[in-house]
Amino acid sequence: MISNFRLAVDKTSGARLVVMGAILISFSGVFVKLADVTPTVAGFYRTFNGGIILALLLVLKRESPWKGGSFFILGVFSGLLFSFDLFFWHMSVHSVGPGLATILTNFQVFLMALFGVAFLGERVTKNLIVAIPLAVAGLYLLAGVRWKELGPDYRAGVFFGLAAAVCYAFYMLVLRKLQSLDNGPSVMANLTIISFITAILLGVSAWYHGESFRMPDMQTAFSLTAYGIFSQVLGWMLITKGLPKIRSSLAGLLLLLQPSLAFLWDILFFQRPTAAIELIGAAIALSAIYMGTAGKRNK
Repeated sequence: MISNFRLAVDKTSGARLVVMGAILISFSGVFVKLADVTPTVAGFYRTFNGGIILALLLVLKRESPWKGGSFFILGVFSGLLFSFDLFFWHMSVHSVGPGLATILTNFQVFLMALFGVAFLGERVTKNLIVAIPLAVAGLYLLAGVRWKELGPDYRAGVFFGLAAAVCYAFYMLVLRKLQSLDNGPSVMANLTIISFITAILLGVSAWYHGESFRMPDMQTAFSLTAYGIFSQVLGWMLITKGLPKIRSSLAGLLLLLQPSLAFLWDILFFQRPTAAIELIGAAIALSAIYMGTAGKRNK
C-alpha cells in the first residue's frame, strides 16, 4: 500500500514537472519574435547561451558531465536529433509561419504514444483513447489546413513541420532513456552536452547560409538571453526531470501545452487576428490535455 502511494505521488510529480517545463518553453515564440535575428541564429543563441549557463552551474557544483563514453554518445545523439528538430522547424516557419510550424512539430505526441504501446508494453487508458483524437481535432481547428488550396511552398512547409515532429519524438525518447539510466550524468550535465552539440550544428548551418550573428539592439540581446534561460535551461531541466516518471504517451500529450499556449501568447502579446474556430480549437486541445492528465492521476 505504502509503495503504491509513493509510486502514485512520484508519477504525479513527474507530470507536474513536464507541465511547468512546457509552459516555460511555450514562451519561445515570444522571445524569437522580439529578437531581430533569423530563426536559425535565434536557435543558436538559445542553445549556446543555455549551454554556457548550464556549464557554469556544473562548475559551481563541481560536477563533471563525463560519466563514460556510452552516456556521452547518447547525449551527442540527443543533441543531433534536437538540432534536426530545430532546423526542420525553422524551414517550416519560413513556409507556413511559426504557429502552424509549432503545431505540426508537436504531432510527435502520436509517434511517442505509438512507440510506448508497440515497444514499451504501455497500456492505453480509456481517457487517453478519447483524448488523443480530441487533441487531433483541436489542433486541426487551430491549424486550419486546406490542402487543396495550398501552394507548393506551403505544402513543403507542412512536410518540414512533420519531419520536425519525427525528429522531436525521437529526441524525447532518447532523452527519456538517457535520463532513466543508473549512474549516469545529471539532468544538468545531459542538457549541457545537448545544448553545445545543438549550438555547434545550428551555428554551422547559419554560417553556411550567410546569416548574421550580430545583435542589432538591446531588445534582441535581452530576448535571446531570456530565450536561453527559460527555454533551454529551466524549461528543459523540468521536462527532463519529469520524463522518466511518466509514460511516453502521457508525456507527449502534456507537451501539447506548448503549442496551445504559444498560440495564446501570440494573441495576448502580439494581437494576432484570431477566428472563433481557432479559439475553439485551442479550448479542445487544452481539454484533451486535461483529460490525459486526470486519467493518469486516477489510475
